[in-house]
Amino acid sequence: MASFEVTGKLKVKMEEQSFSSGFTKREFVLTTEEQYPQDIKFELIKDKTSVIDKFKPNDTIKVSFNLRGNEYNGKYYVNLQAWRVEADENAGAPIPPPLDPMAEPVSAPSVPLSNAGTIDDIGEDDLPF
Repeated sequence: MASFEVTGKLKVKMEEQSFSSGFTKREFVLTTEEQYPQDIKFELIKDKTSVIDKFKPNDTIKVSFNLRGNEYNGKYYVNLQAWRVEADENAGAPIPPPLDPMAEPVSAPSVPLSNAGTIDDIGEDDLPF
């Protein structure tokens, strides 16, 4: 199955849920950082429920996840099942300043044209046409 990754800010962590069958899960929401931010809910299951503990809201994180789908009573459900959550390596990197459009242009060094002839000095060319 294909894995996916998404980066964004942690918005909220829900409490861990335990079921009578022994199954545990924990959900969290990530807000993407794009023109139209999206709030995306992920779930962590079984022994992975604690991987989100070290992060706090507004931390920039990268989530690796799989798509999970199932049918129940004629309805279809999709879950985003996270299996790795890590701090985004690029979150603290400084952004280089944009170039100043009003700055003086840098000129290329001038190269002397010694021994350069004129068009009249070239004569006939070697081209076959």
